[in-house]
Amino acid sequence: MPSIVVVSVLGWAVALLDRHARQLVLPEVGVAGQRRLGAARVLIVGCGGLGAPVISALAAAGVGHLTLVDDDVVEGSNLNRQTLFGSADVGKRKALVAAAFVAALDESIEVQPRVERLIAARARPWIRDHDVVVDCADGLPTKYLLNDACVREDRPLVHGAATGWSGQVVVVGGAAGPCLRCLFPVLPGRDVVPTCRSGGILAPVTGVVGSLQAGAVLRLLLGVVRPPGGRFVAVDVKGGSTKTLRFERDPACPACGDAPSLRALDDADYALPPACEDEP
Repeated sequence: MPSIVVVSVLGWAVALLDRHARQLVLPEVGVAGQRRLGAARVLIVGCGGLGAPVISALAAAGVGHLTLVDDDVVEGSNLNRQTLFGSADVGKRKALVAAAFVAALDESIEVQPRVERLIAARARPWIRDHDVVVDCADGLPTKYLLNDACVREDRPLVHGAATGWSGQVVVVGGAAGPCLRCLFPVLPGRDVVPTCRSGGILAPVTGVVGSLQAGAVLRLLLGVVRPPGGRFVAVDVKGGSTKTLRFERDPACPACGDAPSLRALDDADYALPPACEDEP
């Protein structure tokens, strides 16, 4: 019996080394780094346009636990950019289809789909149970809730957004900030920030932004750099460029400032302005 166990463990180790051979040679990864990835827990909110490249990249890299949160179903209009789904998946729950993709890619990854909407009562307990949180949501209330909850729980958040030909990535380092509210203190109206439904989107844009988000998550998990807070990365696919803008923590920020007033416990704090009450 012991010999069978040894052979089984050796077989698993050989398969692992073969699967990740190309990133194991990187000095920032190696066997120790791969083990860190395998032990990591990442919460991904949104399994659509941004979630697709994030989920596939993190699973392929060997992140050991992925929690996938999305209460939506696959629509035909999703298929031009949400690359985890095919025509046969229309009408199915995104989180369940995405989880099946991960399981098929690497059965050793623990994947937990949550077919439910993120609300304030769930946000902080879920975030507390993970090492890094990825914002792939398409609704402004969810993005602000994730920002505030990650600051309160001192967990790094990798925020992403995309519409039209452009997108953005911001990494919030946790309690120390700076955070999204240092840039945008209150929720803007939906008429101010276009959505994919209202403003359209070019298919590769979500792939570019989502890949940048996945890279940021892996940097955090591997400890390659300290959480690079205070950097707003603007992506312009039409112009073929990116621009990094730096910003400082705002002492008056309601989330990470000197006297924070938001505890991410009440959904009423994340209601859109009256003219924009119905979130897409």
